[in-house]
Amino acid sequence: MAYLHILRPANLFLIVLAQCLIKFAIFPAFDTETALTTGEFGLLVLASVLIAAAGNVINDINDVEIDRVNKPDRVLVSKKVSEKTAYNYYLLLNIAGVITGFILANSLGKPSLAAIFIVVSALLYMYSSQIKAMLVFGNLLVSLLVAISLLVVVLFDIYPAINDTITSAQSKSSGLVLHYAIFAFVLNFIREIVKDLEDINGDRKGEMQTLAIVLGRTRTTRIVFLLSILTIVGIVIYMYTFIYSQQIMVLYFLLLIVAPLLYFCIRCWGAEKKHEYAFLSHLLKIVMLTGMLSMLGYKYF
Repeated sequence: MAYLHILRPANLFLIVLAQCLIKFAIFPAFDTETALTTGEFGLLVLASVLIAAAGNVINDINDVEIDRVNKPDRVLVSKKVSEKTAYNYYLLLNIAGVITGFILANSLGKPSLAAIFIVVSALLYMYSSQIKAMLVFGNLLVSLLVAISLLVVVLFDIYPAINDTITSAQSKSSGLVLHYAIFAFVLNFIREIVKDLEDINGDRKGEMQTLAIVLGRTRTTRIVFLLSILTIVGIVIYMYTFIYSQQIMVLYFLLLIVAPLLYFCIRCWGAEKKHEYAFLSHLLKIVMLTGMLSMLGYKYF
C-alpha cells in the first residue's frame, strides 16, 4: 500500500476526473470537432497521471526531513519505502509518462507536443528540489501546473483538429476550459498558502521561505481571506456573465461552490491552529471537486 499512497491517488483522481469531464462533458456540449479517439485520450490521461505521480514521489523524497516534523505519521520514504527504491520508482514513472506522451503525440502527427510532458516533468523536479523553497514562486508554479493539466486536453484534442481556422465550437469550448483552468489555478494557489500555514514548523526547519514564515501566520491568514473573497467575487461575476440564464447551473454554483467558499472565509478568519488549517485545506479540495463536477452542467442542463 505504501507504493500506492506515495502517489497521492486522491490528487491523481482529480486530474483524471477533470480531463474526462472536459472530453466527455464540455466538448460534446458544444459539438466540438476534436482529434483524439477514446484510446488516444486514454493515453493522454495515462501520461498526465504518470508524470503527476512521479512529481508526487520526488516531492516526498525531498521532503523527508520536513515531513518528519509536519506529518510524522504519514512519512513513507525512509520508513516504508527506501529512498533508493523511491527514486527508482520516480524514474520509472517519469520515463513511462514521457514515452506515453511521445507515442500519443506521434499518433497525432504532432511530435512536438511531446515536449509538454518533458517540460512539465522538469518543472516538477525543479519545484520539489529548489523552487518550492522560494517565496510565493513555488506556490505559483505548482498551481500553474495544475492549470496545465486541464489545458493539455485542449492542446491535444482541439489543436490537432483545427484545419484552416478555428471553429466557433472549438473557440467556445477552449475558452470554457481556460476559465476552469483559471479557477483551478486560483483555488490551488490559495490552498498551497493554507498548506504552508499548516506546515510552518517543518518548513521553518527546512529553511523554506513561505509567506507564513516571512509574514507570520496572522498576516498570511488575512491574505488567504482576502484572496478567497476576491475569488468569490470573480465567481459571482462569471455566473452573471456566462450562466445567468441557466437557473440550475446558477443554483449549483451558489450552493456547491460559493457557499462552501463563504464558509471557508468564515473559518479562515479565526484560524490559528494546525488542525484548523488542515480542515481549510480539505475544504478547498472539496470545492475544487464540486467546481470540476459543474462541467457536467453544460451537457445536461
